[in-house]
Amino acid sequence: MKSIAQSIPKSLIYEVVDGQPIYYKGYKDYLNGEKQIEEIMGCSYIQSLIVTALVCLLGTQLDKKYQVLTSEVGLQFKEKRRRAADIAIFEKAELKKVKDPNKYLNIPPKIVIEVDIKAEPEKAMDTLSYFHKKTDELLNNGVEKVIWIFTDSRKVMIAEEAASWQISDWSVDVEIIDSIKVNIEKLIDID
Repeated sequence: MKSIAQSIPKSLIYEVVDGQPIYYKGYKDYLNGEKQIEEIMGCSYIQSLIVTALVCLLGTQLDKKYQVLTSEVGLQFKEKRRRAADIAIFEKAELKKVKDPNKYLNIPPKIVIEVDIKAEPEKAMDTLSYFHKKTDELLNNGVEKVIWIFTDSRKVMIAEEAASWQISDWSVDVEIIDSIKVNIEKLIDID
């Protein structure tokens, strides 16, 4: 008899922490036959709008020494630990060190931007614990700044190593990198 974990398609694994899979939010709906895989893995309109607008903004304002990567770029800092990022900003010089472009990156980006939590933490870890653990892991592995954008609460959280985490409303300008600031409310202008 197959265990539940064996019946879950590998494509529904969002991240791996300590060798344990963390599945996409809503994977149980797939197991119950209520949703297709594509419905679980896809982004909402507002999530996609924010990511697209940010990438466009960064593309016009970011120094040419940086490279912006999207589409849940895979990050692997340690064995049995994989994380994904909605948007990651790397120094191009660091990316030249990549030996196999078909694998997850083991080079930390300077900045990670996340829009909402796409993982479904198990009972042992609630959503807030997942959010804190992922942020800490990114910072502890060389990421200089982690920016979380939350669509339900319309808040932005900035976490930097050795600094207090800051939470603000979408209407407040926040710095992404090198004096490039963004105001999410103005950026997407959907109200």
